Amino acid sequence: MNISHIEHVGIAVTSLEQAIPFYENVLGTKCFAIEEVADQKVKTAFFKIGQTKIELLEATAPESAIAKFIEKNGGRGGIQHIAFAVEDGVANALAEAEAKGCALIDKAPRKGAEGLNIAFLHPKSTCGTLVELCEDPNK
Repeated sequence: MNISHIEHVGIAVTSLEQAIPFYENVLGTKCFAIEEVADQKVKTAFFKIGQTKIELLEATAPESAIAKFIEKNGGRGGIQHIAFAVEDGVANALAEAEAKGCALIDKAPRKGAEGLNIAFLHPKSTCGTLVELCEDPNK
């Protein structure tokens, strides 16, 4: 697997409307995109810090992974996942991870925010951290 950089850090929030001002007014970053990813039942807001992005995630349905994460976290948000950019394709990275004994959440890449191809590795195989693999299909 050829990882080029940390693509983003995903942070679950209960409300984008409440969270965005903290990142803009206190941290001095600028939200450059807000997007809903309907099939993941989530609304996202992105901030760029150097080469890495921060992705705020708000659930749009109670059965979404983000809603469940917040519920398990006592009703609070927090860091939900870390995403790595892979240069050799998400499908190849998934195959390599599975061959090395890693449990997969996604057996094949799917579309995520910003048009990226994404897939997740199960936290039980990644020392407790939800790991997302990403690739920009336009590169």
